[in-house]
Amino acid sequence: MTDYGHELLFGTFITPTNSDPQAPVRLAQLSEQLGLDLVTFQDHPYQPSFLDTWTLMSWVAARTERIHISGNVLNLGMRQPALVARSAASLDLLSGGRFEMGVGAGGFWDAMAAMGATRRTPAESVDALEEGIEIMRGIWDATNRTPLRVPGQFHRVDGAKRGPAPAHDIPIWLGAYKKRMLRLTGAKADGWLPSLPYFKEGDLARGNATIDEAAEEAGRSPSEIRRLLNLGGAITDRSSGQLQGPADQWVEELTLLALEDGVSGFIVMGDDPDQIRAFAEDVVPAVREAVAAERRSAGTVPASARRGAVALTARRQGIDYDSLPPELAARAVEPGDREYEAVRHNYLRSGAPGLVLRPQGVDEVASGLAWVQKQGVEFAVRSAGHGISGRSTNDGGVVLSMRGLRSVEVVDEATRRVRIGAGATWGEVAAALAPRGWAITSGDYGGVGVGGLGTTGGIGFLGRLQGLTIDHVVAAEVVTADGRVLYASRDERPDLFWALRGAGGNMGVVTWLEIEAGAVGDVVFSQMTLDATDTAGLLEKWGAAVEAAPRGLTSNIIIAPGRGGQAPMAQLMTVIAAEGADADPDEAIAQLELLADAGPLLGHQAQLLPYSGVVRQEDAHHSGGGDPSARSGLLTHLDRSTSRAIERLLGSRESYFMAVRATGGATNDVAPDATAYAHRHQNFNLSALGSNQDRLNGAWDAEIGPVMDGSYLSFDTDSRPERLLEAFPEPTFARLRTVKAAYDPTNVFRTNFPIPPAD
Repeated sequence: MTDYGHELLFGTFITPTNSDPQAPVRLAQLSEQLGLDLVTFQDHPYQPSFLDTWTLMSWVAARTERIHISGNVLNLGMRQPALVARSAASLDLLSGGRFEMGVGAGGFWDAMAAMGATRRTPAESVDALEEGIEIMRGIWDATNRTPLRVPGQFHRVDGAKRGPAPAHDIPIWLGAYKKRMLRLTGAKADGWLPSLPYFKEGDLARGNATIDEAAEEAGRSPSEIRRLLNLGGAITDRSSGQLQGPADQWVEELTLLALEDGVSGFIVMGDDPDQIRAFAEDVVPAVREAVAAERRSAGTVPASARRGAVALTARRQGIDYDSLPPELAARAVEPGDREYEAVRHNYLRSGAPGLVLRPQGVDEVASGLAWVQKQGVEFAVRSAGHGISGRSTNDGGVVLSMRGLRSVEVVDEATRRVRIGAGATWGEVAAALAPRGWAITSGDYGGVGVGGLGTTGGIGFLGRLQGLTIDHVVAAEVVTADGRVLYASRDERPDLFWALRGAGGNMGVVTWLEIEAGAVGDVVFSQMTLDATDTAGLLEKWGAAVEAAPRGLTSNIIIAPGRGGQAPMAQLMTVIAAEGADADPDEAIAQLELLADAGPLLGHQAQLLPYSGVVRQEDAHHSGGGDPSARSGLLTHLDRSTSRAIERLLGSRESYFMAVRATGGATNDVAPDATAYAHRHQNFNLSALGSNQDRLNGAWDAEIGPVMDGSYLSFDTDSRPERLLEAFPEPTFARLRTVKAAYDPTNVFRTNFPIPPAD
């Protein structure tokens, strides 16, 4: 008896007939309406009476919202694996992570050869499929920056660019019957997808044994391979054989297949809507209940908690992996998992955490937070992983990733109040709000996470028009160190609400923020390139022009030192927006001309577009690298002395990249004590990247220290204690210590510029 512990899946196996092209689509929609998990389609490209399966799956994905989609199984003998991988990733991205890869080597070789496929022997077909799996996984591994090379005999790629990464880790299920295919399934695949009507007595058990043996030889746990089964038969009034009888008979037989043969995916074959309805309504719920009850009684370990030999050796000291709650273990990623490379790093910082938790709701956040406090390792919270400081990853510790909580929900149309999950990115938010003509100032890059920016500050492209992101936060849900789920607003827990807006990472794990969006029409987005030979003069003129401009103009400047005899160059990025209306292009041109006068103009382009076209949706898969040192400070004005100090820092060569962001206008309308972010008179933020923290600190302290006026921690990697008082000047710091003592007295949240609790 074998139960591999996988969550049960139920689905349909539909014939892609083209006599009534919409018939398969209607059956797929019915499958979704009935609550089934999966809809699959035959794939016979040589069959003229069938729709093309790829085209059908794409159409069905667009006509459904929840159900997952797969070929059953796709014929890789007639398809180029690299193109299959890109098609699969594209469909997965477009459908929100709903594509699964059921694939086979192909078997009807006369028909395949007639269509132009190269005929292969059975052994060659298995080798070709193995090569295809390697290529598909290589294409999906977009975090790997090296070109993909697979010198296969039947399928080869030589320097192919990887990507796109799919929306989720697409499993590869093989339609396999013979021993070599079964061994390939155990060694390389994620699932076995045969059809029960093709089996003789004992074939299922023998197949499982072969797969298990191959998995263990490859250092894998047999439970890593899901067992799915296409089911023949019919639900009838009288019993006349296996899966030929009443629903009760089906429930009994499928329950035994789950508990004794490890089958966790049941896919009913046939195109009769009444049979599909009877399966979904009379069989599926009862099987789920029976299997769940037996698993509770037997103490069955979930498949996600069972590890192969290779994965076990990669585990880190100080983490009790076996005690991880099952609801978290199902989606957790640890060293040795295929998804590990996609979640270990952040945007610029390399990491090697011992475990990445991926909760899907506030209860799982609380469960994960309680569990991690029992571990003897470092702990980090990650919104989307874009932070410059790199504190959303670590080496050997635990990362609590909030990407599973990224919904964007309008709470109140009249006040434009929006509830946003902490794991959403601002690009996702901008795209969701654009159809309403709404926007929230939100940094200058769409891959930035809501939770990080929305609890720290929020200097962004609409900053002079709207202020900081935190200035528009009206409520938050936060999980505190003791496991409480608290609501904070101006009226409820106002002390916590005050602290969350500027120092939220010190107080708990924020799960969502409610923010009042602004009404913003199309904006003008301008990109200028200027000669920065006279760096100080350029900065002084640009700063004066920005401060004198209408509040609808927000501008950032990036300066890099000259190299190879070339002069320093400046990249100017400017957004001009209007409250409740489109930006006026004529007025924008006049304002941009003043900015262009700051230095010799080398190039310029501008366009009118929605805010979502500026802060665009970006891939959240980060590969680390670079590991830069960073410093950040606030500046009141870019006067002559300040501009010359920045020029000297650039000339020191200790910084290879500097950015100045405008942060005045509406930001300065807020009282310094209204939020934990107290810097309400400065007009600019300066950040600098370098390759050595000590040398950068020395140059920064010498040149910028005398002219800076406070710090913005999101862009700083210097961990010296004086940074805290620069970021939180008194009396803000003392007030934060008091709030910290109330909500995190044991300083659980201490990895991101920790504020010590008051005595």
